[in-house]
Amino acid sequence: MKIEQIYTGCLAEAAYYIESEGEAVIIDPLRETQPYLEQLEREGAKLKYIFETHFHADFVSGHVDLAKKTGATIVYGPNAKTEFAKVEAKDGQEIKLGNVTFTVLHTPGHTMESTTYLLRDENGKDHALFTGDTLFIGDVGRPDLAQKAGSITKEDLAGFLFDSLRNKIMPLADEVLVYPAHGAGSACGKNMSSETWDTLGHQKETNYALRADMTKQEFVQEVTAGLMPPPQYFAKNAALNKQGYASIDSVLERGVVALDPTQFEAIVESEGALILDVRHQDDFKDGFIPGSISIGIHDNFAPWVGALIPDLMQPIVLVAPVGQEEETVTRLARVGYDNTVGYLDGGFETWKKAGKEVDTIDSVTAEDLAHRMAKGLDGIVLDVRKPTEFLSQHIAGATNFPLDYINQNMNRLDHNETYYLQCLGGYRSMIMASILRARGIQNLVDIKEGWRAVEASDVPKTEYACPTTISQEVIDAAIAEVA
Repeated sequence: MKIEQIYTGCLAEAAYYIESEGEAVIIDPLRETQPYLEQLEREGAKLKYIFETHFHADFVSGHVDLAKKTGATIVYGPNAKTEFAKVEAKDGQEIKLGNVTFTVLHTPGHTMESTTYLLRDENGKDHALFTGDTLFIGDVGRPDLAQKAGSITKEDLAGFLFDSLRNKIMPLADEVLVYPAHGAGSACGKNMSSETWDTLGHQKETNYALRADMTKQEFVQEVTAGLMPPPQYFAKNAALNKQGYASIDSVLERGVVALDPTQFEAIVESEGALILDVRHQDDFKDGFIPGSISIGIHDNFAPWVGALIPDLMQPIVLVAPVGQEEETVTRLARVGYDNTVGYLDGGFETWKKAGKEVDTIDSVTAEDLAHRMAKGLDGIVLDVRKPTEFLSQHIAGATNFPLDYINQNMNRLDHNETYYLQCLGGYRSMIMASILRARGIQNLVDIKEGWRAVEASDVPKTEYACPTTISQEVIDAAIAEVA
């Protein structure tokens, strides 16, 4: 038996490859199929099943494409209604793979079709649990993504999750390995560990949601508290995972097309294409195509694209580091953005050499900001971090204006004001600066290296408050205000 976790950091997502006697299962595959096909060829194995733990909301799974290319059977648990062929397994059903066995455990709560797969080894001993978004390391799946107005609430889902954990997962042996679908950085939970696997026994000891003396009421209250509204693309990705989607091959063929500056401009004009600049924020600051949006590929690229670009079919043209064009198109497709229509051949340098118009963003160091504040700052500091980050500590007098909710809150801004933008390290503040500039706000100053630099400087700050000392009422009120 072979188990391999295939972890993708930019999505904090874990897929799994399990093989026994030349037969393989892949659990929760990403959109691109080629890496899995190459692995199967290397191992000399036949893909028998594709297991899906639920309808993923934060990425488009590769299940439909992979099944077409390999002949493998797609397997979901109970309550999974799809528009493509699949097996809807029953709770407790056993599925053989070589000389090992999977048992299907229906574990609703994160979603109603959420399912965990228990792997028993060659000797019939419980060995590993593939928990999807039901149980994370240090956390559990958020129970608000599958709520439906008038029929099921997040409190209902949290109650189902409590029962699933207590009745299906916690009775298993402590030595069983826990393999979740996500790690730290995913929006599918609140406080996931950076570890990507653990033993169930250790989780029983350390995971707040698995406390033995916890009542259902306490569980519901704790797992529903402080939830930020989900990103707008979550429901759209879940729908694609239910309905099916275009082949990744056709997406790459259409998107990985080199354009010279004249062709690039023509597509922007004729198709209303969004210019997405995926270079590092420092490179963007020093020169960019007017109207372009900065979302660097080196950080949480796909989740921020999904949070900020409302239309999955928005035509997109890319300004990317040379050699990273195909990777960028792939990462966009992972979250359902399939309409990339080309990239600037040779990158931003080609644009400059052609003598085209260039824009820049002003920046200031933390030390310079401290001097300006001492004399009376000529503007307003916008802290674009999440409310919980802002509440823990921030620049004195700053306004919380989370990047997550820029589309809802633009009416709060004055086009004649000067805004100093700050996040944790500079990534989010440059995204914010690019969007505000594209929407006509000219007086923008980025605080270089964000809070990391501010914290070590003489910039006036509020008193530090550990997030655990902030009342839940204050956190919820802050979230409600900005969302």
